[in-house]
Amino acid sequence: MKSVLSERKALHPPNIDDIEHRELPGTAAQAVRDLAAEIARTSTHSAVNASEPLADPALLAQISTHAGDLPAAVRATLRPPATAAGACIVRGLPLSDSEIGPTPPDWQTAALWSTDPGRARGSLELDIAMLLLAAAAGEPFGWAGQQDGRLVNNIVPAAGHEFEQSGASSTVLLSPHTEDAFHPQRANMLMLACLRNPESVGTTVSSIRRVRLTRPHQDILRTPTLPILPDVSYGSAFERAEAVPVPTLWSEPGHEDDPGSLTLRFDPAYTPLDDACPEFREAYAQLERELERVCAMPALRPGELLLIDNDVAVHGRVPFTPRYDGTDRWLKRVNIRLPEHPRRAAESRENGYGQQIVAPFPPAPPRQAAPAREVRNERNGAVDDRGSIGHT
Repeated sequence: MKSVLSERKALHPPNIDDIEHRELPGTAAQAVRDLAAEIARTSTHSAVNASEPLADPALLAQISTHAGDLPAAVRATLRPPATAAGACIVRGLPLSDSEIGPTPPDWQTAALWSTDPGRARGSLELDIAMLLLAAAAGEPFGWAGQQDGRLVNNIVPAAGHEFEQSGASSTVLLSPHTEDAFHPQRANMLMLACLRNPESVGTTVSSIRRVRLTRPHQDILRTPTLPILPDVSYGSAFERAEAVPVPTLWSEPGHEDDPGSLTLRFDPAYTPLDDACPEFREAYAQLERELERVCAMPALRPGELLLIDNDVAVHGRVPFTPRYDGTDRWLKRVNIRLPEHPRRAAESRENGYGQQIVAPFPPAPPRQAAPAREVRNERNGAVDDRGSIGHT
């Protein structure tokens, strides 16, 4: 039932020049690390939250309060992606390999190690730094049904999960997908932070605003036809739940004829494509081919962040052979909501398969639109003021 992109597909060579690059100024980057260290050092955790400090209300209150004390350059650098690529790489977060300790064998071990005083000191500090950065960008949140509701997820290869479609896989191509495409409260922006990537494993990024689709194919994909199910990280009992068909594509209101306004909701591994008519399957297959054609594959380096517009770009990962020796690829992930990008009204009728968000931070203030002269559309050179885009 579940369609997965073929591993035999030859993805295009890395083309990271197509992705916007930003540099976090040195003083601002160090301020993030220093503040994270200070919060970790001065915080005391109640016994009930001893195993998960990032669930402690007092610690979260410190992060929320002091995120506003960071240099203005942090918020400016962590603004949403501003080009048709739907993604950007932020460089400059100070990070040393010695401070993070070995790559944990799974996310559960990563959570335990973050509170173990015998382990490297950097893990909890980096989790706090991730939340400070995410709070500067918008409103960080987690999922009650994923990684025990943790706000900062650890993405590491796990033995026994090599071939599944989840962040714990490795030897299989992780299909390009919208993060948590099944849910109406999915992130507007995804932040992936690289701690370790010794084999330069590529993260795939493809933007719907770079594809070429015929109008008939677009019209088919705009029609709610199939549901999208939760991925395996949420469990496996969701096919029996009420499934609501959702559109794969839609446009900003009033811009239906402008390919530069397309947004998408896409997860072929968890979409029951066999239930659709041949016309829909062909349109969907053409979309897959186009997303493959425009794919970029940045190989993140330690200290780099990848910001992904979750309504414009899909992401995945190329296959790699895990070592399971403490040196494997290790990313941290934070989901971010942006109040200036509300969801379409139709999505409020979806049940989200009962999955609830964990949102302990107050709503972030909406960002002001960036000056039009600062942002140019890569597709045709026209002004592309992403701050004005609202998904309603």
